[in-house]
Amino acid sequence: MCPAVKEVIPGDNYVLSVVFENGEAGQLDMKPVLEFGVFHRIKDYDAFRRVRVSFDTIEWECGVDLDPEYVYARCMASKVV
Repeated sequence: MCPAVKEVIPGDNYVLSVVFENGEAGQLDMKPVLEFGVFHRIKDYDAFRRVRVSFDTIEWECGVDLDPEYVYARCMASKVV
């Protein structure tokens, strides 16, 4: 089980800063998925910036959401050690 998302902040160039309930944090680059399926809805930058925490993951006003395990795995993979 992965930790729940506590905070999400939209940044420049379709990158989200994500903080988890366990204190870990990371960056989630959404650019690679913007051309696939429902993700085209957040290609509009104004729509992208309307991101929020919903339950234990990330959701946009337009109805797009992400699996919490995907969010955690991608954020941890992006960390520079």
